[in-house]
Amino acid sequence: MLSDNVRAFTTENHQGVLSCFRRNGMPQMSVVTCGAYGDGVAFTTTADRAKLLNLKRDSRCSLMVSQRDWWGYVVLEGEATILSPGETDADELRLALRDVYRAATKGEHPNWEEYDQAMVADRRSAVIVVPDRVYGTAV
Repeated sequence: MLSDNVRAFTTENHQGVLSCFRRNGMPQMSVVTCGAYGDGVAFTTTADRAKLLNLKRDSRCSLMVSQRDWWGYVVLEGEATILSPGETDADELRLALRDVYRAATKGEHPNWEEYDQAMVADRRSAVIVVPDRVYGTAV
């Protein structure tokens, strides 16, 4: 669960760096656009991305969310919850993808039907990083 401070910070700041583990144990890092969502911070990704494949194999991860200047940040260490096509009810996934969009952009999409179609075509998943530990300058 996010503290009020961390929720406020991740609601206002959306640039993140995800760190997860490759098959050989080395770290794999990805830049993501994210936002506060449920008990954690979420982003979306396509089915063919290394981050998704790595998280499906080993859900342990860290997500650093920072201010634009990179000097204010929080790091969430924990596990990724993945909502993906074929493993999540289609309506649940559609609504989750919409909510993650809202969280990461602080706005509404101009055409939700078009957005939904693009998410299906991309085989997008929603990834929620639920922290066990949180630290940083904004905690």
